[in-house]
Amino acid sequence: MLFGVVRPHRRAVVGGGLLALVGGLAGLLEPLAAKAVVDALGRGGSLWGPIGVLTLVVLGGAVIATTGAYLLERTAESVVRAARERLIGRLLRLRVGEVDRLKPGDLMSRVTSDTTLLRAVAGQGLVDGVNGAVVLLGAIVLMGFMDPVLLGATVAVLVVVAASMALVLPRLARANERAQAAVGDMGSVLERALGAFRTVKASGAEARETAAAGEAAGRAWKHGVERARWEAVSGMSAWLSVQIAFLVVLGVGGARVAAGDMPVSSLIAFLLYLFYLTFPIAQVAEAATAWQAGLAAVRRMREVEVLPLESPEGGVVAGAAASVSLRDVRFGYGDAPVLRGVSLEVPSGGMTAFVGPSGAGKSTVFGLLERFYEAEDGVVAVDGVDVRRWPLAELRGAIGYVEQDAPILAGSLRDNLRYAAPEADDEEIMAVLARTRLDGLVEALPDGLDTRVGHRGTTLSGGQRQRVAIARALLRRPRLLLLDEATSQLDAANEAALKEVVDDLARTTTVLVIAHRLSTVTGADRIVVLEAGEVRAVGSHEELLEVDELYRDLAAVQFAADRNAGV
Repeated sequence: MLFGVVRPHRRAVVGGGLLALVGGLAGLLEPLAAKAVVDALGRGGSLWGPIGVLTLVVLGGAVIATTGAYLLERTAESVVRAARERLIGRLLRLRVGEVDRLKPGDLMSRVTSDTTLLRAVAGQGLVDGVNGAVVLLGAIVLMGFMDPVLLGATVAVLVVVAASMALVLPRLARANERAQAAVGDMGSVLERALGAFRTVKASGAEARETAAAGEAAGRAWKHGVERARWEAVSGMSAWLSVQIAFLVVLGVGGARVAAGDMPVSSLIAFLLYLFYLTFPIAQVAEAATAWQAGLAAVRRMREVEVLPLESPEGGVVAGAAASVSLRDVRFGYGDAPVLRGVSLEVPSGGMTAFVGPSGAGKSTVFGLLERFYEAEDGVVAVDGVDVRRWPLAELRGAIGYVEQDAPILAGSLRDNLRYAAPEADDEEIMAVLARTRLDGLVEALPDGLDTRVGHRGTTLSGGQRQRVAIARALLRRPRLLLLDEATSQLDAANEAALKEVVDDLARTTTVLVIAHRLSTVTGADRIVVLEAGEVRAVGSHEELLEVDELYRDLAAVQFAADRNAGV
């Protein structure tokens, strides 16, 4: 899996790796050059030649290794960037149902902290593991030429260390995965609180949310400490192996020098090689540690990459008003059924209103039309064609949708208005703003259309946000307009004005409206009464008052409330 992430950058990795390898192999010459210096001292000869060679080897190796390290780190940043771009692209194309099931904070953690772990693997980690092993093998071969007996003592120590590493690495891998998952959980808890920040403040829930985030941070700390413990054991094993080998070689080598079986210069060179082993052994150990972290990160990224995606988005699709039909549609969220065999015919043009108690399935009908979800049974059709047979981009390009929450994105007012119709010019924008009574707002804003509206539109009132969302949908010139309680935050005057806009639009566009305030839809061409996921009745306002008891009760309660409120 990790090779798949690095493969597009393999040339840069190989180039940087070769430079790093040459730099490492140059280091193998240093003990030999030092031996030459000691031998020259013993003979009373000139030191300029051996010292010059030693200096050249040290400086040349350092320059080459530094160049390779820079190239590898640059490549590692490119790997992280590519992984993030790919993961973000997939996240934004996930099906709505998948995002509903997952935690946004955890998804963000996979894009941020998990991808960061790839840097260590794609940079020094992958190459250092190979180079460290090559240099380690080269040093062992040279040490064998110098003294096979001392080499045997050294290898015996290294084998013990390798066995201990084999026991540590699986535990390190599990600790890495748990630690990264815990960070994702912490992000989810924080995202929940920040997503409802004003509610948290108004409810005096700061302490409770802090405690919840603290618990998540505590779990992340616990697993992070576990990871640190195994990393420390791994690093200590590598360091301890060299120290033990040094003591063994010093004892055995000293005895061999005293017995005249080897010159002192060879013992010095052997000890230098032994100290030099510290670096490649540490490289291999660190590479193994980074590899485990990278594998855990790739596994978490892979969990997102295997989720089903939607096709790329499209643009505005012009055309005549669309017809809508539902035939015995059944759908539920998990084990909870929402629609229980809904059948309905909506001809092209005109306004159709959906009313009924909360949880009746009104918003779910809109979600099925947009193919945010797919019916478990039955057919949802637009223009007589099952929405599952429509190209998704073309289907959504023909629909204007105003959510119940009327979300506004951070950025300028112009950006928000053109979000669904990026090719719209200022003349079209101003015409739509006039229809939704937002032209006065634009004139009052300091930078007009270029005024920043803040995170989630915090600089706008609830009614203004709702009208911006409606204007955004109208700018798309939809064939089918879905309004989910689109006037819930408007005052009476703006509601009446917008009602006129929608009535006018219904002459050329099919408009479906979900309304809790019946006063806004009494003039609809047809009103669909939903209850418990079933169509209870369909008719005009006057017809339903006569034939449907639930509608009469809803009308009586709401009209009485409107009179009391002076609406």
